[in-house]
Amino acid sequence: MKVLSYNVNGIRAAIKKGFLDWLKAANPDVICLQEIKALKEQLELKEFEDLGYGYQYWYSANKKGYSGVAILSKHKPNNVAYGTDIESMDFEGRNLRLDFDDFSVMSLYLPSGTNGDRLEFKLNYMDQFQEYIDHLKKDIPNLLICGDYNICHEAIDIHNPVQNKNTSGFLPVERKWIDNFIKSGFIDTFRYFNKEPHQYSWWSYRANARNNNKGWRIDYCMASKPLEPKLKRAFILPEAKHSDHCPIGVEMEF
Repeated sequence: MKVLSYNVNGIRAAIKKGFLDWLKAANPDVICLQEIKALKEQLELKEFEDLGYGYQYWYSANKKGYSGVAILSKHKPNNVAYGTDIESMDFEGRNLRLDFDDFSVMSLYLPSGTNGDRLEFKLNYMDQFQEYIDHLKKDIPNLLICGDYNICHEAIDIHNPVQNKNTSGFLPVERKWIDNFIKSGFIDTFRYFNKEPHQYSWWSYRANARNNNKGWRIDYCMASKPLEPKLKRAFILPEAKHSDHCPIGVEMEF
């Protein structure tokens, strides 16, 4: 089972940059998308069906052209959960979950805290999300949470940790949260298999950051501890360039 995750920074824009050809070549069983910035009605769904993704689930924000997540699957899920049923979280379309026989997968798009009062919104969201997941794991122990967490965990995950120590995405409070999230029973699958530095999933559009690999690793496939024996490989795919992010993925064997 190959699961990919990709913040596409606008699915329609990504399609214009060759996303569909890339998806055909990558050929995941499931792909989690974030920041789709579109309504289901604005997309040619048959384009995805033709690639084998007969099961498509789109969860858009109330605000048009903003946020939103999706999951495309080649396998029929047993259940689909749109949002978290927490009103202060769900209006921005940031959580979508599919339940299969062996595991459940969530596409997550945590808020950015870089603009105005959004940091407070982000911190509240993080606290509510942790509580939500703590309860969810009791019923769904095999849980894979893929997406854009908008947080670098350690200094190795950011190109300039000293310069960015006061920047949202690498603030001590954010790093502590993701550290506690992992300690609550999750595995950062990429770091489980890969210890090398200079491995990033997002680059600013400014100052030629991507070509110079001055990036941040803010996208994760977090696997709950019971999935550990099933993990076979985790990876980042920086050669895919349809967004300011790149795809990440994990392979599991059931």
